Amino acid sequence: MRVFNLAEKKADLQLLEEQSNAPDLWNDSAKAQALMQRLSAARAQIEPFETIQTRTDDGLEMIELAQSEDDAELAAEIESDVHSLVKQYSQWERSLLFNGQYDANNAIFSVNAGAGGTEAQDWAQMMVRAYLRWAQRHHYSVEIIEENPGEEAGLKGFTAIFSGVNGYGHLKAEAGVHRLVRISPFNSAGKRMTSFASVDVVPEIIADDEIEIDTDDLRIDTFRASSAGGQNVQKNETAIRITHIPSGIVTQCQNERSQLQNREVAMKVLRSKLLEKRWREQKAEIARVRGEVLSNEWGSQIRNYVFQPYQLVKDLRTGHETGNVEEVMDGAFMPFIYAYLEKYAGQE
Repeated sequence: MRVFNLAEKKADLQLLEEQSNAPDLWNDSAKAQALMQRLSAARAQIEPFETIQTRTDDGLEMIELAQSEDDAELAAEIESDVHSLVKQYSQWERSLLFNGQYDANNAIFSVNAGAGGTEAQDWAQMMVRAYLRWAQRHHYSVEIIEENPGEEAGLKGFTAIFSGVNGYGHLKAEAGVHRLVRISPFNSAGKRMTSFASVDVVPEIIADDEIEIDTDDLRIDTFRASSAGGQNVQKNETAIRITHIPSGIVTQCQNERSQLQNREVAMKVLRSKLLEKRWREQKAEIARVRGEVLSNEWGSQIRNYVFQPYQLVKDLRTGHETGNVEEVMDGAFMPFIYAYLEKYAGQE
């Protein structure tokens, strides 16, 4: 059961409000925006709770009045208000799912095609479209960092920053391998094919002092940015690829106009991925010391999408499923996200 300590939450909110009033806050716009997101997330928990509390107290008084006066019309009005209050409470309760250390942060979101060439690359592009529709539906802004087109169709890889309230808190539920079964449009025999694409999600970390990176550990390569069909976006080598040699983590950016801008974005993504890696390693070590079996689903198959011979999308972690494949591919991921968050609440 999730516990909501109002006094503790109010103290946290007061601290965030004090920080937001600092005269030099907007000297660093990135940190300021991150703070404002945390502030918005805190208010999204406290203000609805206080409203629910007030409505509940008022409702109890109205019940006493209806009973004392035997007022059937007032009783019917109270019943309607109770249904509305229960719905509001359920919506507020879901906000308690976002209490992870980085849940309020933006999400660095990547999709990569699995083995299978054009078939897998087409599936990766379909997934990207679906998540962009999800972002549009829920008012997230998207900054595309990299799009690596396939030779014939689709995408080999895609990376973007999804900005909005609890961006990482929502999208962390989607990390893993997504499996597609369909009749391939690229197979002249009309056979059913299975394709895989992986989703990787890490929180965007703003503060540079969260993790130190030795420049001697980096290999930095430049290349020409390209678009679908092999067309060069620019003649100059403005795109940047950064390899962190000790960890093997590779980040790249090609969507900014200058090499310097691309390098800054690629470094931001690298820093976030390194911090997220350290965070997961610490959790694994704690579990090992405790003698627990660590359930590590990172990079494992999490969801099946079946287009033929029947239609079904099923999450293998939670059992949540739907036959409305078209709706899911148009961005309806929220039922899957909340099913995951409710099942694994407090296990991070």
